[in-house]
Formats: sequence, C-alpha cells, structure tokens
Amino acid sequence: MEAQNDKPNEVSDLIEKEQEIQHLNNPVDISVKPIVKQYLGTVKKVKKEGNRFYFSDGDARVEIRVVSDDIIRVRLAPHGVFLDDFSYAVPEVDQKVTVFKMQEHEDSFTVSTHSVTCKIEKANFHISFSDNITNLVMVDEANSMHWEENTDFGGYYIFATKKCHPEENFFGLGDKSGNFNLRGRRFENWNTDAYSFGWNQDPLYRTIPFYIGLHNQASYGIFFDNTFKSYFDFGGEDVSKTSFWADGGELQYYYIHGPHMMDVVKRYASLTGTHPMPPKWTLGYQQCRWSYYPETKVKEIAKQFRDRKIPCDAIYLDIDYMDGYRCFTWNKKYFPDPRRMIKELSDDGFKTVVMIDPGIKVDDDYWVFKEGKEKRFFCRRSDDYYMEGHVWPGRCQFPDFTNPKVRTWWGNLYKELVDMGVAGFWNDMNEPAVFGSGTFPNDVRHNYDGFRGSHRKAHNVYGMQMVRSTYEGLKKLMRNKRPFTITRAGYSGMQRYASVWTGDNIATWEHLKIGNIQCQRLSVSGVPFCGTDIGGFSGEPDGELFTRWIQLGTFSPFMRAHSAGDTAEREPWSFGEFFEDINRKFIELRYRLMPYLYSVFWEHHRYGFPILRPLVMLEQENISNSFRQDEFCYGDKLLICPVLEQGAISRKVYLPKGTWYNYWTNEILVGENEYTVDAKIDSMPMFVRAGSVIPEYPVMQYVDEKAITEVVMNIYSSDYEVNSFMYEDHGDTFAYEQDIYLEKKFTVKGDSQILRVNQLTEGLYTPNYELYACNVMGVQFQVKKIIVDNMEVTDFYTNDKNCLHFKCNKNFSEIQILSL
Repeated sequence: MEAQNDKPNEVSDLIEKEQEIQHLNNPVDISVKPIVKQYLGTVKKVKKEGNRFYFSDGDARVEIRVVSDDIIRVRLAPHGVFLDDFSYAVPEVDQKVTVFKMQEHEDSFTVSTHSVTCKIEKANFHISFSDNITNLVMVDEANSMHWEENTDFGGYYIFATKKCHPEENFFGLGDKSGNFNLRGRRFENWNTDAYSFGWNQDPLYRTIPFYIGLHNQASYGIFFDNTFKSYFDFGGEDVSKTSFWADGGELQYYYIHGPHMMDVVKRYASLTGTHPMPPKWTLGYQQCRWSYYPETKVKEIAKQFRDRKIPCDAIYLDIDYMDGYRCFTWNKKYFPDPRRMIKELSDDGFKTVVMIDPGIKVDDDYWVFKEGKEKRFFCRRSDDYYMEGHVWPGRCQFPDFTNPKVRTWWGNLYKELVDMGVAGFWNDMNEPAVFGSGTFPNDVRHNYDGFRGSHRKAHNVYGMQMVRSTYEGLKKLMRNKRPFTITRAGYSGMQRYASVWTGDNIATWEHLKIGNIQCQRLSVSGVPFCGTDIGGFSGEPDGELFTRWIQLGTFSPFMRAHSAGDTAEREPWSFGEFFEDINRKFIELRYRLMPYLYSVFWEHHRYGFPILRPLVMLEQENISNSFRQDEFCYGDKLLICPVLEQGAISRKVYLPKGTWYNYWTNEILVGENEYTVDAKIDSMPMFVRAGSVIPEYPVMQYVDEKAITEVVMNIYSSDYEVNSFMYEDHGDTFAYEQDIYLEKKFTVKGDSQILRVNQLTEGLYTPNYELYACNVMGVQFQVKKIIVDNMEVTDFYTNDKNCLHFKCNKNFSEIQILSL
C-alpha cells in the first residue's frame, strides 16, 4: 500500500470534504490549515531507562522496550508525550529477560537479546527485526510510522507499514470470515452484530489485532494493542506492503519472535493470558435454542436425551426465560418455580445455562435499573445525557463495564441465579448491539479504569469487560467452583474470562466451511475455547448437513447446537433414526475421548499451546500448507479431516510428516503424502500420530455420571520416540492452582523386537481407578512376553485388527512388549 494512501478511505473522504467546505465558506481564510501526514525525522537523541530505549528526532519519540528475549514492544509519541501505559489485553508487560544490549553503528542503532535484534536506522527511523541465527524477518517500508492530527476528536490517526515479501503469508486476526490465509485481504476491527454473516464479510463480532507472518520458513507475530477502530492490509492495495493503522490511540505494537508459529502463539499467550481450566462438564455436548420454554418443553427435551441415550451435559435458556427480557428475572408464567426445575435437571445430569444481555430496561419498578440509576452506573453521553437505545426489552440503558465499581456491582447481580443452581452464563448482544443505530454513538463516555475515554476507545473492549465482570463476580459467588461464561464480543485477552462461539451463522454448507476455518483462526489467535452454532442458527439444515456439523462439532473445543425460534426444531434426533444413530455415535466419541480433550485444554492453560492446530502450524516449511485449511489437529495427536461437501463419500487428506494411523481401521500411513480416504456419512476421516497414547473413558450420558473403574489407554506403536500427556484433577475446582492435579507423561518407542512405554507423573491428585486397559496398535512383531515393572503379564491377546489387549496398574513406570 502506498504511504500516501494508507488511511481508511472514509477518513480520506471526510478530510477532503471538510477542507473543501471550509474553502468554500472561507475562501480567503489563510488560518485554515490542511490536515497533513507527519513523519519521523532523523534520530537525534537516545536515552536508556532500564529495559526501555527512547529515540527522538527532537520532537517525536519512539520507545523500544525489551519485554522478553523474544518480544519487543514499539511505541510512538508524535510530539514526545506517551499516553498512559494501560492495557486490558496485557496485564503485565515485562517478562523474564536474560541479557540485552544497545549498540550504536555508523547508520543505525540495534537493541538485541539472545534471540532477536531490533535495528533502528538513524536517517529515517525505519525499524527491522532479525533472527540472530538465521535471517531478516520483518522490515519497515518507506515512511512506515506516521500520524495525522484528528481535529474532530483530538489525538491522531496512526499508521505503520511493513514490507510484504513475495512469498509471505499471514494468519490469525481472530474472528474473520473467509480463507484461513489472510494474504491479499484488507480488514476492519470494530465489534459488530453480524447476523447471518457471509463469506469474507467484515467486520464481525470480535477484535483481535494479532497476526502471524510466515516467509522463508520463519514466523513472527505482530500484536497491535490498540482498542480504537483499526485496520489491517495484507498486500491488498499493494502486494509489496503490509499495513496496520487506527482511528485513534497510540501506535503501539509488539513484535513477537518465532521462528516457529507455535512459538509465536505461545508467546502471544504469555502476553494476553490463557484460558483457565474450565469445568469438565463444559467439554460435553450442550443443547440450545432460541428458546426452550415453558418448563414442560425444557423437561421434554431433557427426557428425550436420556430416553434416547444421547449424552448431553447442558440445556440453555435464551432470553424468553426472563420477565419481559429484564435481565436477572424470571417469567413466572413459563417457569413458575425455576429453583425446583434447575434442581430436577441437575438430578438428571443437566446443567442449566442462561443468557444475560447488557441492555437494562428503563423501568423504575425494575430493581436492577433502579440500583444502576441510583449508583450512576449507566453510560452517559458527552452532554451528560444517559446513553439510551432499544434492544430486546425496549428502551434501555447500559452499564459502563470499564468502571471497576460497575464490574463489582454487576458481578454481584448473579447471586440469586447462582443460588438457584444456574451453572453457566451466556453474555450476548455485547458488541454492544443497539437496534437501528447498530451500536453506541462515538460521544458516549467511559471510565476506562480511570484512564477515561469515549466510545471510540471503549467499543472494542465493552464486551470483554462485561464478561470479565461476569466471570469475576461468579468466581466470588461460586467460591472454589470454576465459572463457565460465554461471550459474543471481545478483545485480545478475553480468553482469560470466557469461551466464545462464532455468532449467528446460517444452515448452509458454506457456513460449515466458514465455521471450521473460524475456529482454527480463533485458536491460533489465542482464543482456544471456541465453537459454532451446530446446524446453523438461521435457515434449515437437512439431516446430512446437521450430521456433518455434529462430526465437526465433536472436535470443536466448545460443542453446542443452537437454532433460531423461527426454524424447525434441531436436536440430534430431529432428522430420523438413521441420522440419530450417527449423531449418537459421534457424541459418544466425544465423551469417550474426554480425558484426551481435557488434557489438551491443560496444555493450553499451562503451556500456551493452541487447542486446534492448522496444518501450516504443524509443517510451516511446506509452502502448500499455507493454503490448506480443512484439516487440523486437536492437540498434537489427533488429525481431523471434516467432510464439508454435500454428498461426499470420500475426500482427499494430506498427512504431515511422520507415521499416522487411521483411527477407525488402524491402517498405518506414511506422512508427507496425500490420500483419498473413505468418508461416508457415518464416518469422518481421523488419524492418530504414531507413538501417541490416547486415553478413553467409558461412554457416559453426562460427565461424571458414574465412577471410573479403569481407563482405556490406546497406544500407537512408533519406531521413534514420542511423548504424550494426560491430565487429571477434580474437574470443577481451582485446586489445580495448588498443585492438586496429576500430569502424566508417556513416552513410546519401539523397534523390531521390543516396544517400550514409560510413564512419569507430577502433581498431588489421586484418581479413584486403579487399572489401565491397554490397547496397543501396530506392534510389528509377534508378541511373546509383556513385562510391567519387572512383573510378567500373562493375560493378553491380539485381535484381528492387530490390536494387543492387556491390563496393568495405573502407576506403572515401564511396560516392555517383547518378541523374545
């Protein structure tokens, strides 16, 4: 993108129109000055303060801050004065740094750590980042960092432009529709209620201004921590340039070094946080509709699940459970005794999840409105009028969730619902959405945790701060129990407080593809607990589409079916016995794999790994993987290949390097190859990495329905060493923060005569079961002996799928499977 054109078109048009009007009205008024771009001059002054280096051209200043060995932050102050260093996304900027240094050269300065060097050119302030071992990774384009004064609102429009290399590709940016690879596209970040959005529609519900660049087999990340309306161009206007800019705030971005994509994502997580361990039941299947009411309908749905033996952990109540859509109330006509109903559902294994919106009905007889009004907790406009808009209850006012006092108040409002036994809360409409106008006007004022701002600054964090207040309030009210919250809108860092779904989608095959890509993109953008409305929110799926969506949903971290009230009912049995049986099969698979899914979540929480991993993350050196977007790994052991085409009975699959097992047949396949595999409606291609240990629980109708007496361990032979993890804890408390958990590390390696499986454990939790039921796939010799910790196992056999069966104690240290 050319430097002189790298502002949003609407800004350019507005400025030109304003200047034209001013000229017509004041043709000889020489005091009217045009708004012009301003650029950095030559470096004249340098100052060091701890891990921060300040470079100045005599007026503007640039801060280079060493955050860690692999993360460097860049900030620009157009006239030398930085804004307050406050961020909702990054709780603590500085991390552990070993050694860093600044050096002056003839034409530049460099700030270096063990891993990366930041170079600042003296003549023009161009900034570049290079890997200290390999190559140059990211370089400024001509006149990269610059700004324009905003005469209407104060502050500046701020811009940065980088070189876009010929074979460079881009990923991330969170909630975006369209192809997984962002190359050639332009985006806007402004949280938007995007009902029934389409392919390539932008913007959508969430703002995550973080992207990953990949070229020359090296990866890096840019996190542009700016909450104003922001923009990204990945070679869309000019193929040689990548730009990001915003309508206000500060030019502040973090360069996050790789060189592997996994490193970039983990380091981004170290800045913005990971998702806390969720209650285990939230990984089960969840059923929702707008709306299930009255109580008899809710109970009927619950009974159908149990009678049909289809596992389910949660039933949702949309806005119709409320009295006139007033939050924190009940419609007593539909739900005369909600406490009893919730208790009866709980006794049958169902958790109740309810919706809460931000719009509070203007009604002096409504206790929530009355309290908020008395405490002056609702948003106000610049001339001190209350911000009012129409949403579901009618005329509403809206809490200012950027005010800490409001967040505390709001969190306490959940007390009665928690006391009734409601287990989860769904914050919707929090972009914020307003009927007619779309959202709040720009002049709405926000507290912003004491740093003050208009809605231009607070819009993109409003939903995040709403669900933050919900989560923090629930954490106090539920004491040591883990809250479960969902948010529709958010900003970077929202994963510390909530799960997400992709919004109001449509029952089409195109939206099945969109949802698959969205969840992968959210996962590599730091938002792991994500899913879609299975079956599509609006429109009418047929049995095939719904079943293919259930199959994809089985391997979405958040698995929930949801539909609009003007559509036909949409439960797993709604399309006849044939599809019901297949849906049951895959929902049961979800419950069987629960220990694996839960362990992958632990790897995200503790280590920052994404849950869903696209092929390009597994094998970034293969350029063709930058354009593969159907397949993904759940964790690093299961490769999932959803079927996304109507009528398909087979599909092509690419397997990354290594050895893989077909999950259904145990057929062994060699990686770095494409295969055409069976994909009839009752199946979905799934593959297991050789050397994996995949734990399974018995099928349950809901999580923890019955005590586990033994855990199935599926062990996949490998002739090279592979590590696997299994994580266990209480499932619903924060005891894991005091090391009351059990992390097991399994190592598998074999050859033509022996297969060894080793186990190491860490943590203080003790599970109740005593035995592993081991299934060993792919043993390449005739088994003569099995030794577990020097004790021979005599009871074992091999079935017709070359699967070896035996049992052993859960505390084993080493299993030896021998041909001798």
